[in-house]
Amino acid sequence: MINRRELLTGMAALGVTATHLASAAAGEAGHRVFTAADVHVDGYPTVEAVRWIGKRLEAETNGRLTVRVYHSGQLGRENDTVDLTRFGALDIARVNFASLNNPFPLTQIFALPYVFDSVEHMRRGADSEVGKAVLRGFEQRDLIGLAIYDSGSRSFYNVRRPVVEPPDLHGLKIRVPPSDIFIDLARALGANPTPLPYGEVYSALQTHLIEGAENNWRTFHTSRQFEVARFWSQSDHSFAPEALLMSRRTFDSLCVADRELMLRVAHESVPYMRTLWDQMQEESRTHVIAAGVKVNEVDREAFHRVARPILESYVKKSDLHQRYEGIRALA
Repeated sequence: MINRRELLTGMAALGVTATHLASAAAGEAGHRVFTAADVHVDGYPTVEAVRWIGKRLEAETNGRLTVRVYHSGQLGRENDTVDLTRFGALDIARVNFASLNNPFPLTQIFALPYVFDSVEHMRRGADSEVGKAVLRGFEQRDLIGLAIYDSGSRSFYNVRRPVVEPPDLHGLKIRVPPSDIFIDLARALGANPTPLPYGEVYSALQTHLIEGAENNWRTFHTSRQFEVARFWSQSDHSFAPEALLMSRRTFDSLCVADRELMLRVAHESVPYMRTLWDQMQEESRTHVIAAGVKVNEVDREAFHRVARPILESYVKKSDLHQRYEGIRALA
């Protein structure tokens, strides 16, 4: 019997496929519209960066190529949009590395706890050979890695109390992405990890299906979760970034010159996205603090001690160890 997720994914696939076929038909006449999906709201830095790509493509091809962005989860959850993109029903998807950790193990190095010391360190890692290798790795599963975007640092927030030490998380139901890394970390810290799709977090906090979550300032703000979860604890436990992915079927259907153009423009969108991120992240932090959210620092050493065995268990793997050493060398 088909379940709800399969039904919704199928319906989304049908709708997007219709759009995709219309775009392809238009492409035969010389004009092509690429369909892009993002779960974040209109105006979010990743949404605006993909729009920027569309405008650049349009300008450089005299209107022959452009991008139509479907934001706010209009085309499904992140995992759903990855599958739709792999199968060619979607052209482009923006997905956080945390949601890619299990099906794409190469992404794990960027999501592990306390691998990076700062946003600047993560950016150096994304721009390094390690980041480039991760982007190339998507080709093994019918995707083209176009770019790595920022997602800031992730911290814990909840409806109950300030979290200063790991015992303060004990017993709290904390939403985590569908990633073994994040599930393992929350459990090690004493919380009850609860994987939920991003779009369901606000209502889950309202109804106390969960009591907290972890994410960045911008998402905490734009998802309005700060209206329910009034305690933010600055743990900075992960800097898991975002992947901008393209369907390999779409990419292979382009002429060589258009492929090169797409890769170049996507690469050039990264500094634009970073500038937006830095500005909007600070705006969001200021907004939620002004709204009365209580913010505290955590005992970093205590959090590091709990997270270290998880980090070490992953980087012992030969394929991650070398990448870990490369990233730490950039600190």
